[in-house]
Parts: sequence; structure tokens; C-alpha cells
Amino acid sequence: MNEALKRIHMQVMWNRLIAVVEEQAQALLRTAFGAITREAGDLSAGVYDTGGRMLAQAVTGTPGHVNTMAAAVRHFLDRYPIATMRPGDVFVTNDPWLGTGHLFDYVMVTPVFRGEQPVGLFASTCHTPDVGGVGFSAEARSVYEEGTCVPHMRLREQGAIDEKIFAIIMANSRNPIEARGDLLSLIACNDVGAARLADMMREFELDSIDELARHILDTSREATREAIRKLPRGRFKTSMTLDGYESPIELHASLEIGDGEITVDYAGSSPVSGRGINSPRCYTEAYSVFGLKCIIAPAIPNNAGSLEPFHVLVEDGTCVAPLRPAPVTARHVIGQMLPDVMFGALAQALDGRVPAESAGSIWVLPMAGMRAPGKPFNVLNVGLGGTGARPGKDGLNTTAFPSGVGVVPVEITENESPLVFWVKEYLPDSGARASSGRPRAAHRDRQQRSDAVHRGRGRPSTASAIQRADGPGPARTSRRRAAGVGHRAGHQGRAHDSAGRPHRARAARRRRRGRSRAAREEPPRRRRGRGIGQRGRRRARDYGTGRER
Repeated sequence: MNEALKRIHMQVMWNRLIAVVEEQAQALLRTAFGAITREAGDLSAGVYDTGGRMLAQAVTGTPGHVNTMAAAVRHFLDRYPIATMRPGDVFVTNDPWLGTGHLFDYVMVTPVFRGEQPVGLFASTCHTPDVGGVGFSAEARSVYEEGTCVPHMRLREQGAIDEKIFAIIMANSRNPIEARGDLLSLIACNDVGAARLADMMREFELDSIDELARHILDTSREATREAIRKLPRGRFKTSMTLDGYESPIELHASLEIGDGEITVDYAGSSPVSGRGINSPRCYTEAYSVFGLKCIIAPAIPNNAGSLEPFHVLVEDGTCVAPLRPAPVTARHVIGQMLPDVMFGALAQALDGRVPAESAGSIWVLPMAGMRAPGKPFNVLNVGLGGTGARPGKDGLNTTAFPSGVGVVPVEITENESPLVFWVKEYLPDSGARASSGRPRAAHRDRQQRSDAVHRGRGRPSTASAIQRADGPGPARTSRRRAAGVGHRAGHQGRAHDSAGRPHRARAARRRRRGRSRAAREEPPRRRRGRGIGQRGRRRARDYGTGRER
């Protein structure tokens, strides 16, 4: 086979490998028990060589999961060398520092064999509804209060599941059925990936994927370095201020563009917070590199080769590199702001070619309580802001950037809890006042059914109200300015219904029909929100002028 034909052959197999991991992700999406996974897509899937290097990731998934898993698999191999693994084995952990950044994400790793010879590994992760502790809240003061940590364990040995591990996980979860179901879904999706890889290897008559792995990693690495070499050399500094808890959080970044390499240094960023908004090193690296790749090399597939030219430096004990046992449940509050920090630095080198700031951190809505005595409920949803204005294009309404997750449909949440959502609409005037327009966020009103007792963990965390059904109707609520609900993004789109009328008018009519006269006449309540996401509000700046918006 000549060299040109060989490269074509390699490209065909590379594309096939990406299709394999996408099927792996779809298997997880379709079998997961937790709504945040099956409805919002908070998951990831990937395939690795026997050295733990990521070769391909699924299109379906979030960068916070995918890029953290790129390093997480090597931690499994440190504890369970590939030579000790056997067909049918599966390994699991949810260690925040050796996984994806908080306890709610279980990472599952499955070795793949051709005969008795290991040829690769599949890994997957998803957000489980509950792991015990204080629940999904930033209120814990240490990771020990945040839930149950499962170290690297062999969950399945040569096909036999260790029910003792399942028993411990289920006994410490408010959602034991969903917890078990999600773990089984992770196992199943890895098995699907392993079966499809075996099919691929038989079809292409491969005894190993080592040669394909070298082609993928070498090609991706060189393509990324070439993209970096097209950038102007130099050092570019930027900063961002978040609300924080004890005091404002300062994120300082220095970005140095060299010869095919980029180094980001977060020296000078705020120390670790006493609340669970800290972003572990793995999560900081994941979202920082994702932000850089979005601008510099968006078309190059994500794998260990394309990630290699990027280096992230952090100081231990800071909010972007907390040390155990710092609380980290809501690590998205800081971590998901980091792509915009990267954009702020790159905008100085690429004038006019970088999007404006987006809403950044998603707004997490944890809701728990009792339907009736002995009948608890525990649900999780997210609120989305919009993306910043793009070069020559509008931003996008209610689109999660950088996480890429969707929302859980209100019908699903209503079915799993005693809550009723009265309104779901665009939040008027939720974007920044910018010449390029502004995107809008979503606004919801919720109420409880029957005599359910609501117990919110932490503080309220969305621009809406929850009231008892035997009390007054849903009051008009404050529109909190927060990164989690689209505060200070860069563009406002226009949305109309099928008759060409603005959605705002139609939604207003729905609100009027659903509220009593007394509720409609009640003035808006203005209060500062302190939910998970509110603390991620930052003083947005126009990248072109440096002025605060």
C-alpha cells in the first residue's frame, strides 16, 4: 500500500472510531436514569489507547467531562495497570481530583481485549442526581460534607458485578434507583463501545489500534501547532471578577503564545473559597483548553494529541486549584467562566475575531423535599443564559456556553416532583446594553402541588418563586442579574410565535391567566440572589474597548 492510500485508509478508520464513541454516548443518553443525563446531555464518552491517551471523543457531551476524562483514565492505570486487567472488568471512581471535578460525576473505565490481549480502553461519565451529603449545593465547607467519595474500585470483575459497591452508593443517595441505573448505563455504554471497536477491528483486519493511535495523535498534534503558529507571538494578560462569597473572586490569567505552544498562567488568582465553588485543577485545565481550542483550532478533533500543545499553570490552594478537602460541588461557577477569560486574552491578539462574553456558568436548580410523609423527591434542572455576540453574527438565546448542556423539560421535572411550572419564557432585557445586540435568558415561575413540603438546599437559585399550593398564587418575581441566567451577555435575538407576534406578549397573557388579581398587583420583589450561579456573576467587559458594561 502506497503512502497516500495508507493515509486515506487511516482517515477512514479515524472517522469510524469517532462514530464508535458517538454510538457509545448515544447508548448512555438513551439508557440513563437521571434526567440531567438523559434529557440535558450532561455526559461524555471516549476511547483511549492502552497508555491512557484519548484517541476520540463523542460529539455528544460536555467539555468539562471530556477534557477531564482525558487525564482521568491515566489515574486508573496508575492504580490498576493494564496488565492486571481482564476481559469483563470495569473500574469506577467519582474522586473530584482524579475524575471530573466533583462527586456527582462517576467515571467508568472498561478495557477492551482482542483475544487475551488488551487493545484499548473506553471511558464514560455522567452526572448522577445525588451522592448524599448536603446535596447539590455550595454550602458545604469541605468535600467530606458534599457526599460519598468512591475511590478507584473494580466494579465488575470478569463479568461479575460487585454488589457491595452498589449497596454503599445506593445507601448514601437520595435517589438510589437513579444512582444504580446511571452506573449500569455507564457500564452498558462502555460495553457497546467495546463491541463496536471489536467489529471495526475485524472489518479492517487489525490486531491492535496502536498504529492508528499514532496517526491520530501525531496528525492532531501537528495540526494544532500549525494553527498556533498562525497567531501573533506574545504575552497577553486579562482578568475577570466574580461575586464570590466571602469576598469577590479575582481570576487573573497570562496567556503566552510561543512557537506551536500556548501556556496559560493563573498566578495571582484568588485563594480557595470556603464554599463549594472552587474549580479543581483538572476542571480548570479542561475549560481553559476548551476555550483556546474554540478560537484557535475548532475543526481539529479533540484528543490527547490536539490537547498536548496547551499548558495550564496554577497555584495550589487557589480557587482554580483547590487542595483536598476543599468543597468543589459547584465548581462550574468558576470553571465555566474560564473560556471567557481565555477569550479576553485572545481578543487582544485577534482583534475582532473573538466572541463577546457569554452567560458562562449555568444556573443549577436543585430542588428537594417531601411529596408526603415518607415520600421524598429530589430533582435537578438548569437555567441557561445566552452566548455573546459572535464576529459578524448575533449571539444565541438560552444556549449554554461553554458547557453545551440543555435543560430538563419542565414536564419531566413536574412528573418527578410536586412542582408546577407556570411560565417558561425569554427573560426580557436580560442581555447587556451593547451595540451588537444581546441574547436573552429564560425565566420560569414554579409552584408546588398538594401539601408537599419544600426544602431548598442552600439559597434560591433562579429568577422564579416556589410557593405552597395552599398559599397565594405565584408572585411576580425578581429578575436577578447573574451569569447563570444570562446576565451581561453580548447580543439580544428576536423571537416570534407562528403568527409573527413577539413571544413576550404571548407569555404575558399566559401569566395573567395563571395569576390571581392580588398576585398580579403585587409589586416586583427585588432581592439579591445567592443561589448556585449567582455567585458566578462577573463584571463583564467589552473585549474591544476594555470598558466595563
